[in-house]
Amino acid sequence: MTAKLHHTPKEAFGNRVRETIVLDGREFLLDRPERLDLVFDHPQVRAAYNSDLYIPFWCDLWPAAQMLAREILDEPWDLATHGRALEIGCGLGLSGIVALSRGLQVTFSDIDLGACQLAAENAALNGYPGTAILALDFRSPPATLSFPVIFGADVLYDEDMTGSAVSFLMAHLPANGLALIADPDRVSARLFREMLESAGMTVKLKPKKVGPHGSKTKGVVYRITWG
Repeated sequence: MTAKLHHTPKEAFGNRVRETIVLDGREFLLDRPERLDLVFDHPQVRAAYNSDLYIPFWCDLWPAAQMLAREILDEPWDLATHGRALEIGCGLGLSGIVALSRGLQVTFSDIDLGACQLAAENAALNGYPGTAILALDFRSPPATLSFPVIFGADVLYDEDMTGSAVSFLMAHLPANGLALIADPDRVSARLFREMLESAGMTVKLKPKKVGPHGSKTKGVVYRITWG
Protein backbone atom coordinates (compact mmCIF):
# COMPACT_ATOMS: atom_id res chain seq x y z
CA MET A 1 0.00 0.00 0.00
CA THR A 2 1.04 3.62 -0.46
CA ALA A 3 2.21 5.37 2.71
CA LYS A 4 -0.36 7.77 4.14
CA LEU A 5 1.40 10.56 6.00
CA HIS A 6 -0.10 13.59 7.72
CA HIS A 7 1.13 16.84 9.24
CA THR A 8 -0.76 18.49 12.06
CA PRO A 9 0.72 22.03 12.05
CA LYS A 10 1.97 23.75 15.20
CA GLU A 11 -0.66 26.46 14.95
CA ALA A 12 -3.32 23.76 15.41
CA PHE A 13 -2.00 23.01 18.91
CA GLY A 14 -3.14 26.33 20.37
CA ASN A 15 -2.17 26.78 23.99
CA ARG A 16 -0.02 24.07 25.48
CA VAL A 17 0.02 22.60 28.96
CA ARG A 18 3.10 21.14 30.62
CA GLU A 19 2.79 17.89 32.52
CA THR A 20 5.29 16.30 34.87
CA ILE A 21 5.30 12.51 34.57
CA VAL A 22 6.88 10.69 37.52
CA LEU A 23 8.22 7.20 36.83
CA ASP A 24 10.02 5.36 39.63
CA GLY A 25 10.90 8.66 41.25
CA ARG A 26 12.22 10.27 38.04
CA GLU A 27 10.49 13.28 36.52
CA PHE A 28 9.90 13.78 32.79
CA LEU A 29 8.30 16.88 31.25
CA LEU A 30 5.79 16.82 28.39
CA ASP A 31 4.13 19.69 26.57
CA ARG A 32 0.83 18.85 24.87
CA PRO A 33 -2.07 20.78 23.33
CA GLU A 34 -4.39 22.08 26.02
CA ARG A 35 -7.64 21.42 24.16
CA LEU A 36 -8.01 18.51 21.76
CA ASP A 37 -11.28 19.88 20.40
CA LEU A 38 -9.49 22.97 19.09
CA VAL A 39 -6.88 20.78 17.40
CA PHE A 40 -9.64 18.83 15.66
CA ASP A 41 -11.26 22.08 14.51
CA HIS A 42 -8.17 23.25 12.61
CA PRO A 43 -8.86 23.29 8.82
CA GLN A 44 -5.81 21.15 8.00
CA VAL A 45 -6.82 18.55 10.57
CA ARG A 46 -10.39 18.54 9.26
CA ALA A 47 -9.05 18.06 5.73
CA ALA A 48 -7.01 15.06 6.89
CA TYR A 49 -10.12 13.55 8.42
CA ASN A 50 -12.18 14.13 5.27
CA SER A 51 -9.52 12.51 3.09
CA ASP A 52 -8.40 9.62 5.31
CA LEU A 53 -10.58 9.62 8.47
CA TYR A 54 -7.42 10.71 10.29
CA ILE A 55 -7.67 12.19 13.80
CA PRO A 56 -4.51 13.14 15.76
CA PHE A 57 -5.36 11.24 18.94
CA TRP A 58 -1.64 11.29 19.75
CA CYS A 59 -2.14 14.81 21.20
CA ASP A 60 -3.09 13.18 24.51
CA LEU A 61 -0.94 10.95 26.75
CA TRP A 62 -2.41 7.45 26.77
CA PRO A 63 -1.93 4.85 29.53
CA ALA A 64 -0.06 2.41 27.27
CA ALA A 65 2.64 5.03 26.70
CA GLN A 66 3.30 5.10 30.44
CA MET A 67 3.35 1.29 30.55
CA LEU A 68 5.98 1.25 27.82
CA ALA A 69 8.00 4.04 29.44
CA ARG A 70 8.18 2.11 32.70
CA GLU A 71 9.38 -0.99 30.87
CA ILE A 72 12.07 0.97 29.02
CA LEU A 73 13.19 2.51 32.30
CA ASP A 74 13.53 -0.95 33.91
CA GLU A 75 15.22 -2.71 30.97
CA PRO A 76 18.94 -3.57 31.56
CA TRP A 77 20.12 -2.11 28.27
CA ASP A 78 23.27 -3.34 26.54
CA LEU A 79 24.06 -0.21 24.56
CA ALA A 80 26.75 -1.96 22.51
CA THR A 81 24.07 -4.23 21.04
CA HIS A 82 20.89 -2.21 21.48
CA GLY A 83 22.11 1.38 21.29
CA ARG A 84 19.84 2.58 18.45
CA ALA A 85 16.08 2.67 18.80
CA LEU A 86 13.04 3.52 16.70
CA GLU A 87 9.82 4.59 18.38
CA ILE A 88 6.81 3.91 16.16
CA GLY A 89 3.69 6.01 16.74
CA CYS A 90 5.72 8.28 19.01
CA GLY A 91 2.94 10.73 19.83
CA LEU A 92 4.17 13.10 22.53
CA GLY A 93 7.40 11.13 22.83
CA LEU A 94 7.38 9.95 26.46
CA SER A 95 8.79 6.48 25.79
CA GLY A 96 11.49 7.83 23.50
CA ILE A 97 12.50 10.43 26.06
CA VAL A 98 12.82 7.73 28.71
CA ALA A 99 14.95 5.71 26.29
CA LEU A 100 17.16 8.76 25.71
CA SER A 101 17.60 9.02 29.46
CA ARG A 102 18.90 5.43 29.45
CA GLY A 103 21.53 6.26 26.83
CA LEU A 104 19.83 5.01 23.64
CA GLN A 105 19.99 6.96 20.39
CA VAL A 106 16.32 7.37 19.53
CA THR A 107 14.53 8.21 16.31
CA PHE A 108 10.97 9.43 16.86
CA SER A 109 8.63 8.25 14.12
CA ASP A 110 4.94 8.75 13.54
CA ILE A 111 2.46 8.87 10.68
CA ASP A 112 2.05 12.55 11.63
CA LEU A 113 5.09 14.78 11.17
CA GLY A 114 3.57 17.17 13.71
CA ALA A 115 3.82 14.44 16.35
CA CYS A 116 7.49 13.82 15.48
CA GLN A 117 8.24 17.53 15.79
CA LEU A 118 6.49 17.92 19.14
CA ALA A 119 8.17 14.76 20.46
CA ALA A 120 11.55 16.21 19.50
CA GLU A 121 10.65 19.47 21.26
CA ASN A 122 9.68 17.50 24.36
CA ALA A 123 12.99 15.64 24.18
CA ALA A 124 14.82 18.99 24.11
CA LEU A 125 12.71 20.12 27.08
CA ASN A 126 14.16 17.18 29.00
CA GLY A 127 17.73 17.95 27.99
CA TYR A 128 18.04 15.95 24.75
CA PRO A 129 18.15 18.41 21.82
CA GLY A 130 18.54 17.43 18.19
CA THR A 131 16.75 14.08 18.39
CA ALA A 132 16.19 12.44 14.99
CA ILE A 133 12.64 12.30 13.61
CA LEU A 134 11.06 10.31 10.79
CA ALA A 135 7.61 10.63 9.24
CA LEU A 136 6.70 6.94 8.94
CA ASP A 137 3.62 4.93 8.09
CA PHE A 138 4.77 1.56 9.39
CA ARG A 139 2.18 -0.11 7.19
CA SER A 140 4.33 0.94 4.22
CA PRO A 141 7.91 1.53 5.46
CA PRO A 142 11.16 1.96 3.50
CA ALA A 143 12.58 -1.46 2.63
CA THR A 144 16.02 -0.72 4.11
CA LEU A 145 14.80 0.43 7.53
CA SER A 146 16.45 -1.48 10.39
CA PHE A 147 16.85 -0.74 14.11
CA PRO A 148 18.10 -3.11 16.83
CA VAL A 149 15.40 -1.73 19.16
CA ILE A 150 11.84 -0.97 18.08
CA PHE A 151 9.16 0.11 20.52
CA GLY A 152 5.67 1.54 20.41
CA ALA A 153 2.53 2.02 22.51
CA ASP A 154 -1.13 1.59 21.56
CA VAL A 155 -0.40 0.82 17.92
CA LEU A 156 -2.59 -2.34 17.84
CA TYR A 157 -5.91 -0.50 17.91
CA ASP A 158 -7.55 -2.52 15.13
CA GLU A 159 -6.92 -5.89 13.47
CA ASP A 160 -5.35 -4.36 10.37
CA MET A 161 -2.85 -2.43 12.50
CA THR A 162 -2.04 -5.57 14.48
CA GLY A 163 -1.21 -7.43 11.28
CA SER A 164 0.81 -4.49 9.99
CA ALA A 165 2.81 -4.34 13.24
CA VAL A 166 3.68 -8.02 12.92
CA SER A 167 4.76 -7.56 9.30
CA PHE A 168 6.83 -4.52 10.24
CA LEU A 169 8.69 -6.33 13.02
CA MET A 170 9.31 -9.37 10.83
CA ALA A 171 10.85 -7.20 8.12
CA HIS A 172 12.74 -4.59 10.13
CA LEU A 173 13.82 -6.11 13.45
CA PRO A 174 17.28 -7.69 13.02
CA ALA A 175 18.24 -11.12 14.35
CA ASN A 176 19.69 -9.70 17.58
CA GLY A 177 16.96 -7.11 17.95
CA LEU A 178 14.46 -6.36 20.70
CA ALA A 179 10.94 -4.99 20.32
CA LEU A 180 8.70 -3.70 23.11
CA ILE A 181 5.05 -3.09 22.27
CA ALA A 182 2.59 -1.88 24.92
CA ASP A 183 -1.15 -2.34 24.62
CA PRO A 184 -4.10 -1.72 27.01
CA ASP A 185 -5.59 -5.19 26.42
CA ARG A 186 -7.46 -4.25 23.27
CA VAL A 187 -9.52 -6.99 21.62
CA SER A 188 -7.73 -6.24 18.34
CA ALA A 189 -4.38 -7.19 19.93
CA ARG A 190 -5.36 -10.66 21.10
CA LEU A 191 -3.86 -12.41 18.06
CA PHE A 192 -0.63 -10.41 18.22
CA ARG A 193 1.37 -12.96 20.22
CA GLU A 194 0.12 -15.90 18.17
CA MET A 195 0.99 -14.17 14.90
CA LEU A 196 4.49 -13.28 16.13
CA GLU A 197 5.19 -16.79 17.37
CA SER A 198 3.95 -18.26 14.08
CA ALA A 199 6.54 -16.02 12.39
CA GLY A 200 9.34 -17.53 14.51
CA MET A 201 9.57 -14.88 17.20
CA THR A 202 9.71 -15.34 20.96
CA VAL A 203 7.20 -13.29 22.92
CA LYS A 204 7.07 -12.66 26.66
CA LEU A 205 4.13 -10.84 28.20
CA LYS A 206 4.59 -8.45 31.11
CA PRO A 207 1.32 -7.27 32.72
CA LYS A 208 1.19 -3.57 33.60
CA LYS A 209 -1.07 -1.18 35.50
CA VAL A 210 -0.91 2.61 35.40
CA GLY A 211 -3.07 5.41 36.73
CA PRO A 212 -4.18 6.86 40.04
CA HIS A 213 -5.31 4.63 42.87
CA GLY A 214 -8.74 3.15 42.21
CA SER A 215 -8.77 3.83 38.49
CA LYS A 216 -5.78 1.95 37.14
CA THR A 217 -5.67 0.90 33.49
CA LYS A 218 -4.51 -2.66 32.91
CA GLY A 219 -2.41 -3.67 29.95
CA VAL A 220 0.58 -5.64 28.79
CA VAL A 221 4.01 -5.06 27.31
CA TYR A 222 5.06 -7.59 24.68
CA ARG A 223 8.82 -8.29 24.82
CA ILE A 224 9.74 -9.64 21.38
CA THR A 225 12.93 -11.26 20.11
CA TRP A 226 13.81 -13.65 17.30
CA GLY A 227 14.14 -17.40 17.86
